[in-house]
Amino acid sequence: MIIVKNLSVERLNKKIFENINLSLVSGDITILKGKNGSGKTTLLKTILNIIEPSIGSIYWKGKLLKKNLYDFYSNVTYIADKTSSLRKLTVKENINIWKRFFLANIDNTQIETALKTLKLDKYLNQKIGALSLGETKKLEFLRLIIENKKVWILDEPLSNLDEDSIELMKQTFEDHCAKEGSIIFSSHQNPGIYVTKEIEL
Repeated sequence: MIIVKNLSVERLNKKIFENINLSLVSGDITILKGKNGSGKTTLLKTILNIIEPSIGSIYWKGKLLKKNLYDFYSNVTYIADKTSSLRKLTVKENINIWKRFFLANIDNTQIETALKTLKLDKYLNQKIGALSLGETKKLEFLRLIIENKKVWILDEPLSNLDEDSIELMKQTFEDHCAKEGSIIFSSHQNPGIYVTKEIEL
């Protein structure tokens, strides 16, 4: 699905990363490892066509990404390290916005089940600003279900999560890949999750 060839990004004459090569196909889980500031987020944003690479090419389904952006974005969910939820709105209000924005074909029963699994059901009418970082992070994962895309690109998805939540994400990753999905995610820690490929930055 995604092929990255000889990708490099330079800013203000400083190399952020160079000569990155990777491929992501159905069933793959690729991790970008490295300390904070090592370029993981920059690489993800470059793959997403948010940042222009200095050198290199990115392909989606055999075509240059720039010539296939609509199909690419139709198949990709990106969850950044910072939440996309609106702090002044409630959990329920944010979910309804996501459902409308992504034209989600998902019923309330599926949402309720996911909220219970994430242990967020009791916060349905709570404003986002009153939630902890971990709770806000878990809420963000609902977008994976709401959007229902094949490729997940996730920036530090395991930060601020407790052990039970990390275990839940591990199972979620495995289930997604078993359904021919694929995942690329960044982490500055050893996540204890089975991955098919590792890239050190």
